[in-house]
Amino acid sequence: MYPLIRNRRLRASESIRRLVRETIITPDDFLVPLFIVEGKGIKEEIPSMPNYYRMSLDLVEKEVKELWEMGLCAVLLFVKVPDELKDNKGSEAINPNGLMQRAIKTVKTACPEMLVMTDVALDPFSSYGHDGIVADGQILNDETSEILAKMSVSHAQAGADFVAPSDMMDGRILTIREALEDEGFQNTGIMSYSAKYASAYYGPFRDALDSAPVDIKNIPKDKKTYQMDSANRFEAIRETQMDVDEGADIVMVKPGLPYLDIVREIKNEVDVPVAVYQVSGEYAMLKAAAERGWLDHDAVMMEQLLAIKRAGANVIASYFAKDVVKLLS
Repeated sequence: MYPLIRNRRLRASESIRRLVRETIITPDDFLVPLFIVEGKGIKEEIPSMPNYYRMSLDLVEKEVKELWEMGLCAVLLFVKVPDELKDNKGSEAINPNGLMQRAIKTVKTACPEMLVMTDVALDPFSSYGHDGIVADGQILNDETSEILAKMSVSHAQAGADFVAPSDMMDGRILTIREALEDEGFQNTGIMSYSAKYASAYYGPFRDALDSAPVDIKNIPKDKKTYQMDSANRFEAIRETQMDVDEGADIVMVKPGLPYLDIVREIKNEVDVPVAVYQVSGEYAMLKAAAERGWLDHDAVMMEQLLAIKRAGANVIASYFAKDVVKLLS
């Protein structure tokens, strides 16, 4: 007797597969990271991230217009700070005329409807490459949170729609939320890096911003005292729920592909949108394999992104965003 139910009927042609497809990637899914440097006419390819660039503000202006025309509606800004402006307290981070503040204004002037999110952490501004103030061989939590709050207010004053704390200090979401409220920025959102792991996948990103921890005696050589242990699952749920309770509007899991179990766990637990950062190491690995002819770049790229969205991501921060939109069109 033949089976009455044949699942393959729904796979028989491209048309039926498209009709019943459960997960679909669109330009609206993406948050586009942008790396920004001082100067003019600068577009530097990042060696460990082929076809991705650091850009000066004049070229960022052109870039965001192009992104908008492609259907991409949100950017996440990062700045590469000159060494002479770095210190242990990240003082340059709250400079009202700093590179980040000017970048926000540049994007908003060039494309007012573009959603602007900003990285809030001290590592690009720190002489030690850490996400917080360093003292006596430790990363100070509460003192760092106060600076992050001032940094967030400064970004809001410049026109940021969302601030995105990526530091993993305890309690910083509440500190930032209260500071924004006190300064009249009730409508400025917070996308919290809630489950950010102390991952080995961040190397190319740190090359892009020159933000790796320095190798100095009595200074932590990694970020394991504040970013999460890769072995932990329930801790991610606890961290994320605390951020939601403190006022986070969107929560993030970082990295992406190696942590899809965490994405699903968090999606099942919270009622706010869940973002995933497909990080620089994930990008670099596929680029390297594709250059050697070992993988089909576009096919694997789409499969990776479908997996991230299928796991529960509402938002995907990805260096592949432009590649995907070009492929879809």
